[in-house]
Amino acid sequence: MASGGKGKAAKKKSASDRKQAVLKIVLSDTCAVCKTPCGRGMRYLDRMRKPGATGKGVPCVLTRTFV
Repeated sequence: MASGGKGKAAKKKSASDRKQAVLKIVLSDTCAVCKTPCGRGMRYLDRMRKPGATGKGVPCVLTRTFV
């Protein structure tokens, strides 16, 4: 007889037990003075420099926290 795996299978964490990343929303003035600019922030900054542009901000990967 061939035996299956002898080791115990690791239990998966339920969705409520996993940590979820949270990103803060930043505006174009924050992106303008950022020391490590990202592509998403620079595109948003370029859009906001145009006359009449309105925006609600972009998620900043540098402000990531886990909850």
